[in-house]
Amino acid sequence: MPIISDKELPPDKRSLWLKALSAVELRNYGYAISLIGAVLKESPGFLDGRKMLRKAEIAATKGKKSFLSGLSTASLKGSSMVKKDPLSAMELAEKNLEADPLGAAPNHLLKDAAKAANFPEIAVFALETIIAGSPEDVKVMHELAELLLSMGEADKAVEIYNKISAINPQDLVATKRGKDASAQASMKSGGWEQASSYRDIMKNKDEAVSLEQQARVVRSLDMIEQQLAEFMPQWEADQQQVDLSRRIAKLWEERYEQMQDDESLEGAIWYADHLNTVLKNSDPAIARKLSDLRLKRADAGIKKLEEESKQIEDWLANGGDAHDEAPKYREHLSEMQRRLADYKAERSQGLIEESKRRVERNPTDLALRFELGERLLEAGLFNEAIPELQRARQNPNARLKAMSLLGRCFVLKGMLDMAASQFLAAATEMTAMDVFKKDTLYDLALVNEKMGKKDEYLRCLKDIMEVDYGYKDVAQRVEATYGT
Repeated sequence: MPIISDKELPPDKRSLWLKALSAVELRNYGYAISLIGAVLKESPGFLDGRKMLRKAEIAATKGKKSFLSGLSTASLKGSSMVKKDPLSAMELAEKNLEADPLGAAPNHLLKDAAKAANFPEIAVFALETIIAGSPEDVKVMHELAELLLSMGEADKAVEIYNKISAINPQDLVATKRGKDASAQASMKSGGWEQASSYRDIMKNKDEAVSLEQQARVVRSLDMIEQQLAEFMPQWEADQQQVDLSRRIAKLWEERYEQMQDDESLEGAIWYADHLNTVLKNSDPAIARKLSDLRLKRADAGIKKLEEESKQIEDWLANGGDAHDEAPKYREHLSEMQRRLADYKAERSQGLIEESKRRVERNPTDLALRFELGERLLEAGLFNEAIPELQRARQNPNARLKAMSLLGRCFVLKGMLDMAASQFLAAATEMTAMDVFKKDTLYDLALVNEKMGKKDEYLRCLKDIMEVDYGYKDVAQRVEATYGT
């Protein structure tokens, strides 16, 4: 059965559709859902309507998954309706999707019913919706890719197989079928299916050679996909091939540069790490590339998780804490915060590795020693930071900051007298009462407080208070000693 556009809707249903679009714009999702449902009942092939319906349902449910996802008795009933009355099964699936738009069970029901009703495009949409809710469900991805191939959409199938390979590079089925799909797509796009001879394809040999040479410098996404499909069987036959592993890692990196997606970045990291292992960490350029890629992953992960965490925190703070599913969201928030800590640790390690490489190349550069010491301290590796900061003290431009950071290292080690010595020496050499000196005096004050040196503690705080009354909690601390 054909897919129809909004212009092919009956006049009365088109009127409902336009009202539904207005309702979506006004965020009146419940009204929009009821209107689109009425349209689809009479025009089941209106795919754009289903897509808009799903967006409204996701917005209405805020994208949350129902606790009953996959357990619906209506979905079980629908499976028996697929062969007898697929259109009614599609309606039942849509009814279930109102409460669980990303749910696997109702979307699988919609997929099966749509295939039975000869609406393969709607079946594709149902599988894509499942993947949107579970981005790493490779089983569904395989099903989607096979369906696309059966519809002659080889280029789209290649994209799906590449995503599967990025999630699981060891999935040999995805690799093989991706290669086959890529060949089909190339034949279709190149005109091989309609061409009567090779000369029909290569009408201008000189132009073809020129394009090929350009591709060697800046490869298109299609060229990257084609070369990956060609290289993978060779690599699978012998995964210890250095040159081939290097090429594949480079292709994944180029893919990421164009796509800016998680799958490509993970693929680039996996193959760069594999190459580094094969080379036994003997190539500094590969080690540096791997570190850079991991740093990019950490930065992207940190940004995404911070944004998502803030959304949940805002929701909980603005009444969501009383919602029935608040415990679920708090648990999810805790998991996100754990992952955020992992990403930050990965980023910190990447920065440290980069600083170490720079120091190795320029061992007498004391500014680089200071940078390394600072990053080690930020990562909590104060024992490793101390020798770097001690050497950095010899650099006039970094001396005072290095002494202050050394003081913090000694605080973390519980060596308060040595910490106080560093803070005092640094503060004495500082001439202007700038932010850096105030920070150093404040650190010195806290150390003196811990050591029970009340007079020295107050002296540091008063020096700060005389020039900056509002600095941190200095005023409260000083005034507390006066009993006010």
